[in-house]
Amino acid sequence: MFNAIKKLRKEKYSEWITGYIFIAPIIILMTVWFYYPLINAFITSFYDANITKMNGMEFVGLANYINVLKDGEFYNSLKISFIMVIVAVPLQLIVSLVLAAVLHTIINAKTFFRTVYYLPYVTSTVAVTTIFMYLFSQGGIASKIFVKFGLPDTSWHFDVNMALPFMIILCVWTYVGFYVVAYMAGMQSIPEELYEAGTVDGANFIQKFLYITVPMLKPTTTLVLLSGTIYVLQFFDQPYAMAKGGALGSPAGATSTAVIFVYNQAFKLYHIGYGSAAAFVIFTLILIITVVQKFIIEREEA
Repeated sequence: MFNAIKKLRKEKYSEWITGYIFIAPIIILMTVWFYYPLINAFITSFYDANITKMNGMEFVGLANYINVLKDGEFYNSLKISFIMVIVAVPLQLIVSLVLAAVLHTIINAKTFFRTVYYLPYVTSTVAVTTIFMYLFSQGGIASKIFVKFGLPDTSWHFDVNMALPFMIILCVWTYVGFYVVAYMAGMQSIPEELYEAGTVDGANFIQKFLYITVPMLKPTTTLVLLSGTIYVLQFFDQPYAMAKGGALGSPAGATSTAVIFVYNQAFKLYHIGYGSAAAFVIFTLILIITVVQKFIIEREEA
């Protein structure tokens, strides 16, 4: 009996060790590429770390955080990021949900259309941004279309008034494909009997969509809201590509998102400590928003 117990323990420890061996590479990668930089940035945020100074790092305590919270430029970048969240996230949700509902009714070529809509999400953001800049440049195809709706024929990414709408359109187009695939997967898990019962009760397509599909997709909608908010608040690649080596956040700071502010402070002005403090303020805001969103959604579902 004792031999059997000993054998079981040995097998259990063997499985335990084998499991950790398999996940060791990802743990190492996460430590090197995520946890170490995160901890290092947090420590640096308490120092006056400027690589242009010869005296190295000087401990300043909470001074960087206090200065960030007094910085008008930082609040302007937050305003731009939150405007993008308020506009882009609901647009992503509505567009992806409608497209998924339409594609879900298509029996043939469903996989083809799913792939087509997913491509923007996996395509190089620099390539996508460059194409959009040409489309929305003065005389571009997209600009000419919007001229018919009363908008000026201008290069959107160079115009102070149009740069932010340009980024919002680009953001929606980039991420909506991912959410289309997520919603389609959610729709496939909805029991067909519910739709059949709706048909028996005389419900039309729109009524089935509103009273069956939408409520059953609440978990997917939670994913869209949470991930969409995080993605938009971390929006960086596209405005970086728009700058083309010039001043990030141009024109006149119209595209200076919160992450662009951090980048400018840390890698343009070389205020590493100040940039790290700003990054952790943004990280805290994202964490609070995510927790509050999740709490509200879970309370409504209860």
